[in-house]
Amino acid sequence: MGLKALKMKKEAVNAEPNVVPLCDVLLVLLIIFMVVTPLVQQGVDLKLPVASNTIEMPDNPDVILYIKKDGTLFVNDQKVDDRNPLQILLEDALMQATDKKLYLKADQDLDFGNIVELIGTMKNAGVEDIGIITDKKAETIK
Repeated sequence: MGLKALKMKKEAVNAEPNVVPLCDVLLVLLIIFMVVTPLVQQGVDLKLPVASNTIEMPDNPDVILYIKKDGTLFVNDQKVDDRNPLQILLEDALMQATDKKLYLKADQDLDFGNIVELIGTMKNAGVEDIGIITDKKAETIK
């Protein structure tokens, strides 16, 4: 009788997996991603100028030209230097792009003369439209 009672006890054991630890881990991961995601910045670190009249930029533009305060140029995160001249990098990026629009992200402390100088190079590379990326000006409540 003792062996029979032991056999019946084994059959009554619940074989479902315990999902509580899995839920705990998933919630911790969700919290981590919610905290880290806003901190992740795409592209080159710039201090953008502020404008009040802005429109929404596409989420993933094809061609972005970054200009840092010191005049360093990047085309889609690729640094412009002697080995990679600006016009060639722009031409390559535009060949792969669906539209011929370039988005310009320039540091707000950059001398305007530097930007005017680059517009000719952009046009020679085949850029049809230039969109300037800015931060939206905070609205004041009156």
